[in-house]
Amino acid sequence: MEIKETILKGCFIIEPTIYKDERGVFFESYQKKELDTAIGYNVDFVQTNQSISKKGTLRGLHFQKGEYAQAKLVSVVKGTVFDIVVDIRKYSPTYGSYIKVELSDSNKKSIFIPKGMAHGFVALEETVFTYQCDNFYNKDSESGIIYNDRILDIKWDYPESEMIISLKDKQLPLFSEIDL
Repeated sequence: MEIKETILKGCFIIEPTIYKDERGVFFESYQKKELDTAIGYNVDFVQTNQSISKKGTLRGLHFQKGEYAQAKLVSVVKGTVFDIVVDIRKYSPTYGSYIKVELSDSNKKSIFIPKGMAHGFVALEETVFTYQCDNFYNKDSESGIIYNDRILDIKWDYPESEMIISLKDKQLPLFSEIDL
């Protein structure tokens, strides 16, 4: 397993070692000791969420704030997404910056997203997506940023006219308006 920090401090891409033989494939998608060592602290996941998205579905950009902020380990079980992580930590030198990573059932990559970052993805095909979270969901603490914010200028690399976006996600605030 290879764990590399991205340009967003504390955000890591995890690439498993994949073993293939005549039976199929085996890999460790998560190994606590290795992740804790890489990130420099102990993370305990308490909730696992799963979404199933049609091709073109955009989910995000979401985050939990305050005492219910969540670190997440995200991956794709089936399908392919362009995954976006935005640094919303005002004290961070990469505040307002984002990364885009292709996650798929073929590359088996995961992303560890620390607290203080917004997250979203667009499904490039029907996709099963998992989120392991280190804190429980709290409706009153959920927040987000509109996907097409001009300041962030995210390159989704998917035609906006073909995106399936919930009304809730279309009404998220601008980056400059988020309340942390």
